[in-house]
Amino acid sequence: MPWNDLGISRRQFITRAAAFTIIPAHVLGRNGQTAPSEKLNLAYIGAGGRARANLDGLRGHNVVALCDVDDRRAAESYKEYPQAQRFKDFRKMLDAVGKDIDAAVVSTPDHTHAVAAMRVIQMGKHLYCEKPLAHSIHEVRALTEAARKAGIVTQLGNQGHSSEH
Repeated sequence: MPWNDLGISRRQFITRAAAFTIIPAHVLGRNGQTAPSEKLNLAYIGAGGRARANLDGLRGHNVVALCDVDDRRAAESYKEYPQAQRFKDFRKMLDAVGKDIDAAVVSTPDHTHAVAAMRVIQMGKHLYCEKPLAHSIHEVRALTEAARKAGIVTQLGNQGHSSEH
């Protein structure tokens, strides 16, 4: 339908049409891009080793902070995400960026999973944690109850079993 059949002036038509064209496609998530409002702000507890696969699995989201005690093992992640704040202590990281993140990923050595996961859960942040979640039934039950009370989404990863295949 031509603009003059709409019962409005040419100036009104151009003004109204311009409102739809000045918003960049990436803001609306068009052309295969993810809209900024659909991206998660993430903190990673563990940035080297297994964490590399987790970073790749959530590519496209905002990496707010990276935490690792070993700068050498985390070097590749630090290089790939230069905008991310760096920390050696996950507790300090969560205190510093907690208000800026939606979720955290725990990819540390096994013996620290439950402690880090509980801190994330108690902050009311969503959580992805590598296996094992904990070392005792008591720890697992405490984490489960805390997540239920916080009303958050959690997922436990088992390397080859957290994807569609």
